[in-house]
Parts: sequence; structure tokens; C-alpha cells
Amino acid sequence: MRKLYVKDIKDRDHVSEVFLVKEKITAMAKNGKPYLTIRLMDKSGEVDAKVWDNADEVSAMFERNDFLAITAKASVYLGKMQLVVSSLKRMPEEEVNLAEFLPQTDREIGEMEERLGSLVATLENRWLRQLLESFFSDSGFMAKYRMAPAAKGMHHVYLGGLLEHSLAVAALVDAMMPLYEGLDRDLLIAGALLHDVGKVREMSYCRSFDYTDEGKLIGHITIGVEMIHERIAAIPGFPQEVGMLLKHMILSHHGQYEYGSPKRPKTVEATILSYLDDLDSKINGIRTHVRKDGELQGSWTSYHRLYDRYYYVNGGEVRCPAAPLRDPGEDAEAMAAPAGEQKSEPKSGSAPQEAQREQQRKSFHNNPFEKLKGSLQ
Repeated sequence: MRKLYVKDIKDRDHVSEVFLVKEKITAMAKNGKPYLTIRLMDKSGEVDAKVWDNADEVSAMFERNDFLAITAKASVYLGKMQLVVSSLKRMPEEEVNLAEFLPQTDREIGEMEERLGSLVATLENRWLRQLLESFFSDSGFMAKYRMAPAAKGMHHVYLGGLLEHSLAVAALVDAMMPLYEGLDRDLLIAGALLHDVGKVREMSYCRSFDYTDEGKLIGHITIGVEMIHERIAAIPGFPQEVGMLLKHMILSHHGQYEYGSPKRPKTVEATILSYLDDLDSKINGIRTHVRKDGELQGSWTSYHRLYDRYYYVNGGEVRCPAAPLRDPGEDAEAMAAPAGEQKSEPKSGSAPQEAQREQQRKSFHNNPFEKLKGSLQ
């Protein structure tokens, strides 16, 4: 019998299927009764499921990363698909096909590995080429690098995502090389291929995607610099300045302190890497959101909380939504107002929620000129 994947679930469907538990959270309803939210997933996507009755007893029946056979009714609530569970039971791992539950890249891993080898061979700097070869000729390292996701939730969240993202950033480097003179291509390519190398140890991806203890305590940027330093130390005569410039690119590739960078970019190559990494990450994140949610509200996706906006889907079937698209913050304020009371216009300086949303909107931009602009005023 064909599996019903998350992406194929429609409003009012009766669902009887096996899913992987990504998260489970017990919360309290307004009437004081506990309920359970389960984040279910398969390789096509994720969906929230609610258990309204006997939440504590049901929660004790399974743990995160277990497989659950559920019976549920599907419905769309606030633009998002959710399942209301009527029954569930834990499934042994040997009774499921693991390939159905973890998403993976649409590209061929073997072809991407060939592209990786071809890129390394084009480097003219023998030190950087030798460094990259020490990584990519290591079968133990490559077993992880070729399969790791690039992130847990923001972009390239699938097996092979790290390799795909790294190659995409390298391709962006080559696309822009003719536009600017004097760039160090070898340093940029090495940075593109190694900027997220620490994620092979930061991420766990045997079932659901999560962070390792090392990832939570140290993080992929510091782990990556440590890995590069160890490989450089094993290459006699490796130039100190080349190693310093490469490690600076890794340390600064998130661009700003508030985005997790221990350092901000202070070379042209580090600045370029930061922007190209951000560009490819956001494009993939937006496309993934559009692919998952583009049909829920006609030509518009559901609200993207991280990027604080809806996205228009070109060529989507235009339908009149049941309600106009609204900022979720406005909905929350309206629900808080007494029934029948007309919501008045907020006074200047008296809307902390709006101020917070505005700050979130600003955080989407990675613009190094903002602080400079403020210092000149």
C-alpha cells in the first residue's frame, strides 16, 4: 500500500499512517486541561498533530525520534495543516522503511562528489588544494560531509544538504569572479567548501535532524576552525597567513555578532563569502517554504515567521481566501480585545508588539552599512 506523505495530506482527510516524531510538547489549554502537540515528519515535510484527551497518558507511550502509527483527521487551522489524533501506537524500527522518513537532496550525491573533486583540482594555490584534498580524500569524513544536512530548520534541511549548499556557494563565487578584479578565487572556493564543515559534528541525522552535545556547546563555526587547524598542522610548511585568512572567513561567515559570528568580515573575500552564504541559504529557505505551503492560500504561501512575510507563488491558482492575509501579530491583538469592542488605532510609542515585529523585520537584513550610517548622524 502506498504511503501517504505529509505533503499529500489534504483538508478533511482521514489519515492512517506511520510518521517519525520530531518533537512533542505538553501544554495547557485555556480551560486548564493539558493537551499534547506532536511534530510529525517524513521525507516530504512536517505537520503538527494534536492530542486533546488524556495528554499525559498518551505522552508516556512514546518518545521523540520514535515511529508512530496514527489515526487522525486533517484540518487547516490558521493557514497551517494539522492533524487531530484519535489513536496512536509506537512502531518498532524494524517494521518501517527508514528511507521514507528523512528528506534528501534532489541532486545525485555521486554527481555532486564529482563536481567537488573537479573544483578542488582547479585550485592554483597548492597549499589550499592540499588542505582540501586532506578533507575530501578522507573516507570517514566524506561519509558525513556527503550526507549531512546544512541546518536543522532554516535551509537545506535534508540529507546531502551540506554538500549541495557548499557547492552552490562555490558556484556563486565563480559566477561573480568576472565582475571584480583582484579577488583570491582559491581562498573563496576553499571558504565556500569549508565554511560549514563543522556541521558534520554539530548535526545528528540518524533519524530526525538535531544538534549533538558538541554542537550545542561549541557550535559549527568553532568546530570548523578546530578541524581546519588540525588539518593545517599536519601539512608541513603550510603558510601561516593563508591559514589565518581562511580561518577568519570561517569565523566571520555569519556576518554579524548577532547572527553568531565570533568575528565580523574584515577582508574582501570574507565579506563576499558571508553574503553568498546568506544568499544561497535564504533562496533555499524561501523555495522550501513555497514548495511546502504555496497552495494553502491560493497564490500566497502561509506566513513565514523567520522572514516576517507571505510569499507570492507565480502561476498559482488565484482563489479568494476565506479571510484577508493579516500579520499574525494583528490577529493576536484582535483576539485579546473584548468581544464587540472596536480596536482603536495604537498611539505612538504604545505598541510593544509592533515595535518587536519591526525589530524582527530589520534583523532580516544583513547590512554592514547600518551601523556606519548611525555613527555618522
